[in-house]
Formats: sequence, structure tokens, C-alpha cells
Amino acid sequence: MRYLFVVLFYGLIANAQIVYKKHQGLLGSPFEITVVVPDSTKGEYYCGMAIAEVKRVENLISDWIPETEISQVNKNAGIKPVKVSKEVFELVFRAIQISKLTEGAFDISYASMDKIWKFDGSMKQMPSPEEIKKSVERVGYQNIILDATQSTIFLKNKGMKLGLGGIGQGYIADNIKTLLQSKGCTSGIVNVSGDINVWGNQPDGQPWKVAIVNPMNKSKVFATFPLIDSAVETSGSYEKFVVFNGKRYSHIIDPRTGYPASGIVSVSVFAKQTELADALATAIFVMGKEVGLNLINQLPGLGCIIVDDTGEIFTSKSIDIEQYQHKE
Repeated sequence: MRYLFVVLFYGLIANAQIVYKKHQGLLGSPFEITVVVPDSTKGEYYCGMAIAEVKRVENLISDWIPETEISQVNKNAGIKPVKVSKEVFELVFRAIQISKLTEGAFDISYASMDKIWKFDGSMKQMPSPEEIKKSVERVGYQNIILDATQSTIFLKNKGMKLGLGGIGQGYIADNIKTLLQSKGCTSGIVNVSGDINVWGNQPDGQPWKVAIVNPMNKSKVFATFPLIDSAVETSGSYEKFVVFNGKRYSHIIDPRTGYPASGIVSVSVFAKQTELADALATAIFVMGKEVGLNLINQLPGLGCIIVDDTGEIFTSKSIDIEQYQHKE
């Protein structure tokens, strides 16, 4: 589950344009689409188109709807390759590239993990090292075999499973933006459970703005950033965690080791594509602030803000937080 630590600010109505907004529960999470349009009829048209796109992609990549292509790939793990659409094949291919880039900190085969950690208050002791090691035996992006000629995906080992939750929502947000732009929508925001992509400006001509909230004190906004034809995604664990021997463990599990990530409570990644921001936010959570920031600093066009478990704020070189920080 992802926790959103951002607040969007909207401008006033101007030039006969209105901000039209629609909320709906989709993908088991909150979904919001905002468009700048001349009237509510046009707004409803664009919002309906966005919701239809969410459902279309969900019926391709969900791992809990039995008929989807990804569910069929999971069902045939260790048995045979499954032919999939070009769209699904290319999404899985890109996910594997991010796994390579992050040395497995992001891995869509995380869905193969045994669920031995509980974050509902019922855990009284840590799982044993043996249980933790065994929990990730079937995880490993290296065992996702792609055949571009046949457009097939094969999971090498029985019990393997793909879950695209860490990249799929960002992919959907990007798709909606592209779709609505192609249909003449010149400005808007798509927010798929915290995966945010914007285009155009507010009706008053000002850029859309996003406020980053310190999860250690959610009543305080510490910085407000303009978003110009770009995306941001925030992953956090300020509520779902356990503490053993004085150490805080988040609900985000390292797919390489089976141990929960620790040391970070919030990661916000800024990028041109929500898909990339989505995947990297999860990966950085797992990698830790030093390794994560080092990675972001090597990738052009990306920015990152990290809040650690003491409430201290760290940023990548590309973000001048002093320029946007709220003064006490």
C-alpha cells in the first residue's frame, strides 16, 4: 500500500476555463482525474475516458483477475511460455531493465514472496533467518524469460509470480496523460494512488504545484514545487511498520533478502514518466538513502527527496529544496 504525502494546489477559474475533477475507487486504491475544460460536459467526457483506460490496462496486467495476461503467465510458471500482447511484453521488459539498474531492489517477481511479515500489529517476534531466506527462494527477475520473437513470457520456476503493482499504476498514469492529450485535453492531472502526472497549466496560467509533507509531522508542508509536464511519486511507510530490538522495519520488503527496508519513511521521485518514478521510489526505499541518492544523481532528468526515520530530509543534487522550502 502506498501513502501519499503530497497536496495539490489549484488555481482560480479564468478565461472561461474550469477545473473539473472526478474521484473514484479503482485498482483497490483512490483514483483522481483533474482536467481544465470549458465546461462540465467536456470534463465528464475526458474523465470517463481516463477511467475506461484504467480498467482496460487493469484487465491486462492485474495479477488477481484470473483472465488477465499476467495471471496466465503466473498460472503457467515452470510449465510453459505464455504469449502476451506487445503492450504487456514491453512493460515487463522495461520492468526488468529497472531491476538490472537497481540490482534487484526493484523486482516484479516480488509477488512470489511468502508473506511471513505481518504489519497489522499481530507480529510479536521476527521470523527466523531460515524463514526469511526461504521466503524469497522463488523471487528473481533473472528467471523471467522473455522471447521477443514469439512475444512470450516464461517464469522459469514453479511458484513464481509477477506483480506489476510497483510499476503498473505509474504506467496507467502515463497512458492517461498521453490519451487525453491526443484527444485535445491541454491541461490536467492524473493521480493513480499517489502516482501523479501533470500537463499544461492551471486556468490562471500558473503551473500546477505539489506540496511535499513530512510524514513524521503530516500537518506540516516543508516544500512546494511547481510541476511542469512531469510526474512525481511518493512511497512511504509512516503507518505500516514493526519495531524489533529498537529497529523500525517498514512494510516494503527487499525482494533480494526478504528483510523489510529500514531507515527511510518517505521517498518522492520526480521524473518525466510516472512509470519510472513509481519503480524507482520503491527501489530507493529498499536501497537506502546513500545508495538511492547516488543512483538518482547519475540519472539525468530525475530528482529525489528522502525523509529518514528521524525526520531528516535529504535531496538529490538536482533539487534545490531551499528555493521551495517553507520557512518556519
